[in-house]
Amino acid sequence: MKEYFQRYGLFSFVLVFMLAILTACGTDKGSNDATEDVSDAGAADVSEEVAQAFPVTITDDAGREVTIESEPETIISLQASNTEILYALGVGDRMIGVSDYDNYPAEALEVQKVGGQDMDAELILSLLPDIIFATSYHYNTHGDILKQFEEAGITVVVTGSASSFDDAYQTMSMIGKATGTAEKADEIITDMKERRAAIEEKAKAITDKKKVWVEVSPAPDIFTTGQNTFMHEMLETINATNAAEDQDGWVKLTEEEIVQLNPDVIITTYGYYIDNPADQVLAREGWAEVTAVKEGQVFDVDSDTVTRPGPRLIQGVETLAKIIYPEVFGE
Repeated sequence: MKEYFQRYGLFSFVLVFMLAILTACGTDKGSNDATEDVSDAGAADVSEEVAQAFPVTITDDAGREVTIESEPETIISLQASNTEILYALGVGDRMIGVSDYDNYPAEALEVQKVGGQDMDAELILSLLPDIIFATSYHYNTHGDILKQFEEAGITVVVTGSASSFDDAYQTMSMIGKATGTAEKADEIITDMKERRAAIEEKAKAITDKKKVWVEVSPAPDIFTTGQNTFMHEMLETINATNAAEDQDGWVKLTEEEIVQLNPDVIITTYGYYIDNPADQVLAREGWAEVTAVKEGQVFDVDSDTVTRPGPRLIQGVETLAKIIYPEVFGE
């Protein structure tokens, strides 16, 4: 208070004090109105910024130039990964339709299901969204239906198959531009890149690389992931060796072939539909001398975090790092 007198003088203090009393005598409604005016102004600024971002033209993964005239207010996603991306971008409240396979986030479970690879075209047309995020599969096999959507005034954006982090980044960026959330998409991508770089840096300390066998389906038809898959890229990131590194894509190997590879660690990704997958692997006849089995190094991870091209891919990398190299990445 002494400092106030010294700076402004007694007269100024009295004037300020009287104004404060007059303000206090006003109604609460007046105070709320002032607050609402400020909030409304802020919201108007945000809306204006979004409006200035449209119309926007993107090239989708079908190679088509697609123009979005205005910010989409209602959205349908026909693929689980795109749905995850849309929720991460903060537009989950605009979702009016999702695929039958969508299971994340929990909010997506409450949204109307509109089919999967076979779309419920009639239902989608009745919902009449502003924009639909379809897939290359839909474009290649149900192009006539997508054309019907466009003739009804629905914007259709096609996303392709992703097999690398760069592919996933590109999809997130495209969806961000299409929904007016490009800045948020950039934030997510930057966070993923920074977390991955931190893991790579830490992994440089690993001198004894472990060989890892990945199972994406159980016996008798055991499939694994070779090069050009997320799992292969993840294992490279943490400085581990993919036991199937001489394979490409998703491939099937026999149990005899797998035993000969003699992995140090076995990762399964099907625990969401098979009970105790690790116990089943450990009990396989003829696998007793496999290093991973002898040492009990068999673990199941959430399939969606290591195979679904969305923001949770980086969680998959972090999980694998802690499982395979607990001495380096364990907390």
